[in-house]
Amino acid sequence: MRVDIVTLFPELFEGFFRTSIVGRAHEGGQLQVRFRSPRDFGTGKHRSVDDTPCGGGSGMVLRVDVMVACLESLEDVQPRAHRVLLTPQGARFDQKKARELAARPAIALICGRYEGFDERIREFVDEEISLGDFVMTGGEIAAMAIVEATSRLLPGVLGNAESATEESHGDEGLLEYPHYTRPIEFRGKTVPAELLSGNHAAIARYRHAQAEARTEARRPDLYAAYREAHPPPPPKPPKRSKRRPTVDAAPAAPPKPGDEES
Repeated sequence: MRVDIVTLFPELFEGFFRTSIVGRAHEGGQLQVRFRSPRDFGTGKHRSVDDTPCGGGSGMVLRVDVMVACLESLEDVQPRAHRVLLTPQGARFDQKKARELAARPAIALICGRYEGFDERIREFVDEEISLGDFVMTGGEIAAMAIVEATSRLLPGVLGNAESATEESHGDEGLLEYPHYTRPIEFRGKTVPAELLSGNHAAIARYRHAQAEARTEARRPDLYAAYREAHPPPPPKPPKRSKRRPTVDAAPAAPPKPGDEES
């Protein structure tokens, strides 16, 4: 997977791409990264990338001509990257979107600064993504979050491939079950006995039940979606009794004439 990052501050990423799982993916070749600065396409003597907003107002706005020239310069390598504008006005990023982006051969993450983008830039991108309902100074932290979430889904990056399916927001959409390790007892708090039984099937059932309960309690929205996709099985019919039904005894025949007691 190739990630092209459009940013005025590429130095913010230096340690990020050398560390932990992202660093492993980068060193292992599953993740290729390129940086492109809009400053290289700026206008005038000072290579300006922004200008005052039309109609007045506070702040500076990133110029459409500069940003589009920067994006189109990335087309020197094919395939063309799927362009993602990082903006608080975008669709909220989630695990489903992380899986979708991880399946693409190349993505371009466009980091904003200052007051924002010239509106016309939106016509030159494929989608807009937000981390949530809050505002940051720039899009670099959002870009790191997306790279972190997608790179760990690439084949061969995680040591245990099941980690990506069993954790929160995995294939079933549940929050992850609680984890425990040694010591078995700490200040009166003990590891649940089910996890110490050695019965792998029982442990799996316990963990799944815990994931369901935790999701229902903490994220009822996720639990509702999970139940819609995985309705509980219908209740089993009551078992039939194996005892033979009792048969009422036949009424006694009336006595024959002459048989009456004298």
